[in-house]
Amino acid sequence: MRRLIQISIVFGICITVIGCEDFLNQPPQDEFTDETYWTSEGNVRTFAWGFYEAYFWAYGQSFSWGDYFSGQSLNDDFAPSSPPKFVDQTPTSGGGWSFDWVRKTNLFIDRVQDVPMNEEAIRHWTGIGRFFRALEYNDLVKRFGDIQWYGEVLQENETEKLYKKRNSRVTVMDSVLADFQYAVENVREDDGTDQLTVNKYVVLSFMSRVFLYHGTYLKYHDINQAKATEYLQAAKDAAKQVMESGRYSVSDDYRGLFNSLDLTGNPEVILFRKYATGSITHSLHSYSNKEPQTGVSKDAIESYLADDGLPVAISPEYQGDKSIEDVMANRDPRIHETFVQELRLNGIDGNYSTSGYAQHKFFNESIAGLPEGNSNDNTTDGPVIRYGEVLLNYAEASAELGELTQADLDQTINVLRSRSGVDMPHLQVIGNQPAVNGQTYDDPERDPSVPPMIWEIRRERRVELMMEGFRLDDLKRWKKLEYVDTIENPDINRGAWIQRSDYPATEGDVHIENGAEEGYIVPAFEAQDQRRFDDPRVYLYPIPLDQITLYENNGVTLEQNPGWEN
Repeated sequence: MRRLIQISIVFGICITVIGCEDFLNQPPQDEFTDETYWTSEGNVRTFAWGFYEAYFWAYGQSFSWGDYFSGQSLNDDFAPSSPPKFVDQTPTSGGGWSFDWVRKTNLFIDRVQDVPMNEEAIRHWTGIGRFFRALEYNDLVKRFGDIQWYGEVLQENETEKLYKKRNSRVTVMDSVLADFQYAVENVREDDGTDQLTVNKYVVLSFMSRVFLYHGTYLKYHDINQAKATEYLQAAKDAAKQVMESGRYSVSDDYRGLFNSLDLTGNPEVILFRKYATGSITHSLHSYSNKEPQTGVSKDAIESYLADDGLPVAISPEYQGDKSIEDVMANRDPRIHETFVQELRLNGIDGNYSTSGYAQHKFFNESIAGLPEGNSNDNTTDGPVIRYGEVLLNYAEASAELGELTQADLDQTINVLRSRSGVDMPHLQVIGNQPAVNGQTYDDPERDPSVPPMIWEIRRERRVELMMEGFRLDDLKRWKKLEYVDTIENPDINRGAWIQRSDYPATEGDVHIENGAEEGYIVPAFEAQDQRRFDDPRVYLYPIPLDQITLYENNGVTLEQNPGWEN
């Protein structure tokens, strides 16, 4: 365990996260002590801003990327020239093993109890603290599985409480569920600026995300089926409350969710991060604007349905993939909103893509030539959580619980398909089978271990949330990391089909499969660049060696995660 931080007011973390004026008028840091700070609700609120940057990263800051377009992430949506590999060695230190933020949330919860404010305010801010503690433990459990639960502020001399064996992931997630439930009951429905501050519906939306992950993880990794059901029900119920609130609706502009200079008032955005010139900026737009891109894979492109609602393998509308015009013809319009309708190839375009398929989901044409559109000065607002995801969480949880009905689809996936500019045929369920226009179908490319209806729901999630940072987590919770193996799944190392004679300038820069004069681009063409999935231990990260030693020195055996013992 890293040495736990001393009790202190860490104003350094309370930087301008969302443009709130509270950040701009703070007294000098050295005027406060732990005894004098916790004197008003205003001070409590200011301390809470520090959690926003830690958990609501959105598009990141400066040159540090956030959750979106994780083009270097290890998943099957992207076809990089040098695919990132699984962790293969136990780190000596670091590796994400830290309880700093657990301590900060516990300190916040503890101090709030004695602030002179009414009981409603105490309950609200306690709920805020427990919400952020839940988010931190969600991250720790996803990374390490079993983890120690600390529900109170501990001092460094309390060694028996500090150094203890790991609690089971189920025990920890039960406590996380209790934190979420408390927050749902006590966090205000409205507090501060709408869409920029945490309220009850932000809590519920994250609850649907967190427990969909852990419910499906327990289910597919066969850890605890009863708890899997409980967590999936929690995810479904949380999403349902957001849906029934009437506060949110699907935006008429899909791409506008991701390239807008101002998301204020967007009906689909539950929470976003505000960027502004001279305050907080990012660099994601620059990547879309002028930089070379990690291209999307052939596998991901083929996940988009034809515009008749059928998979491309069986749709008569599909025109094939021998040109970009054919690929884009008669497809789910979200493919057009996400990717440019031209090939961008190394040797021809500075803004080329490794696979030829380039994204413009995050690109705003109006600032392309301005400082705000380049380098690390980008000012497009970043969604943190949106209603479209909540609808997908509800649909998937319902299906995993075996409760999916046509009414569920009509309230969720079909709402997304009815988005203005998308207008895709509605998904139907007939006898537990997917159907369009009254006819059932089964995708020939379906993973045979996945039921047809679940397959279609997962497809919808992949398409709707393309490049929003969910795919690796989804593969982990479904126990499907084998999808990222470039040998077993070669379509994730393929891009557009081209004829060399059409693009002579790409010779030496773009590699065609098997060195042919025509065929699919293969971004990772060297044998040593291939990525294998051959060890299930990578579903969890290893505990760093210095922590195991530290615990041993304090009389506790900290067991390593399975497969990482040597």
